Amino acid sequence: MNGPMGERIWKSMIAEHVWQLRSSDPDAFKEAVKAHFARGHPGFTVIRAKYPHIYIQDDRASKK
Repeated sequence: MNGPMGERIWKSMIAEHVWQLRSSDPDAFKEAVKAHFARGHPGFTVIRAKYPHIYIQDDRASKK
């Protein structure tokens, strides 16, 4: 899947306990998702969360 500028968009998933934060504490959900992908997929940006997928953009090539 490609974004509007041709950048590569990936689908990934996160644990259910993180999804549960979305309704109870949206800010904590956003921070947990960003932290998860910063550790596991450095160079990727979270662009959307739609259960059960998290859409992330590969920014590694654009930062060279």
